[in-house]
Amino acid sequence: AGDRIITAINTGASSLSFVGSTFIVLCYCLFKELRKFSFKLVFYLALSDMLCSFFLIVGDPSKGFICYAQGYTTHFFCVASFLWTTTIAFTLHRTVVKHKTDVEDLEAMFHLYVWGTSLVVTVIRSFGNNHSLGPWCWTQTGLKGKAVHFLTFYAPLWGAILYNGFTYFQVIRMLRNARRMAVGMSDRVDQFDNRAELKVLNRWGYYPLILIGSWAFGTINRIHDFIEPGHKIFWLSVLDVGTAALMGLFNSIAYGLNSSVRRAIHERLELFPERLYRWLPSFRPKSQQRSEMVSL
Repeated sequence: AGDRIITAINTGASSLSFVGSTFIVLCYCLFKELRKFSFKLVFYLALSDMLCSFFLIVGDPSKGFICYAQGYTTHFFCVASFLWTTTIAFTLHRTVVKHKTDVEDLEAMFHLYVWGTSLVVTVIRSFGNNHSLGPWCWTQTGLKGKAVHFLTFYAPLWGAILYNGFTYFQVIRMLRNARRMAVGMSDRVDQFDNRAELKVLNRWGYYPLILIGSWAFGTINRIHDFIEPGHKIFWLSVLDVGTAALMGLFNSIAYGLNSSVRRAIHERLELFPERLYRWLPSFRPKSQQRSEMVSL
């Protein structure tokens, strides 16, 4: 019964992440104005989240090829996901703090770093290949398997969290100092711009918290499993599975649903009624038809 509940939570949360990340991928593909370098990195992040969520959903807890394939693909794309967040943090830091304009030239290096590292840790993970019969085939049994899983996933994960936290702290501090200087040099500051800027700064501060919120319970659960391998805590497993599977949804909201995406969607929605009336003129409101006749 416990495994069925955890499986249902995993499927439900992963489905939400899949929908959220797929939405961002579709926005990038459909809206040409979003295809700037900064949002291209968000697209790669959403693509990794989408595939990570997909393989979490389709996992088969029975031993065999499907189980191994699901374990490896989940590991690969979940690692790729949090590594793409480090490239976004690096880009922001290089642009804002170091005032460099060469970040677009580093795209090939970003791909090599993310996909290469993900591949290496996934291959290393195969050395401790004893999959558990839990809700999915990603976790492993046996001391060796648990140690390898921890070293190839949770160690780089917390490295990424520390890097993102330090980077965003430097970016926010730099911008706040620049803002103070601007306030000191100007007699009057636009209150609206001030509020908008603070909102952006606060939003950047939340980015590192997404990975912490998604994987803190999973880390605690893995450590507890090391200490007491025969004793599983049900509520901790529920929080572990639920928050980890929601990572894609959190990323799509925080990174993807920015002002540019909302503006692009709003513009398309405003154009939609006009296109609908063009295809189906009889659906056009009579008041609008009369007003157009008057203008003519």
